[in-house]
Amino acid sequence: RPPSTYSQAVKAAGLIFVSGTAPQDPQTGSITGITIQEQTRQCLQNISAILEAGGSSIERIVSATIVLADEADFQGMNEEWVKWFPSDPPDRQAAKMPGLKVSIAVIAEA
Repeated sequence: RPPSTYSQAVKAAGLIFVSGTAPQDPQTGSITGITIQEQTRQCLQNISAILEAGGSSIERIVSATIVLADEADFQGMNEEWVKWFPSDPPDRQAAKMPGLKVSIAVIAEA
């Protein structure tokens, strides 16, 4: 595979590994939303579409890594997160990263 190739997801060992997913509009490629809630929603919409294309769904996520530009955004991100995972949420870790407000990578059952 050429070094410039980017994989949104890889399916292996009965799992789907979704790369860090930005809040990009899939049609335009531009970052969407101003608030952390809007950007988190777009990330999760993108992840949902990637998982569905791989034969899975957002309900089958077992682990998530959330990278935030500003730790102060955790509460706002969490407000949107609990809407998507109201019960039995997946394991998750959060870290700080400069640049985007949020990026989310997940592992789901295939």
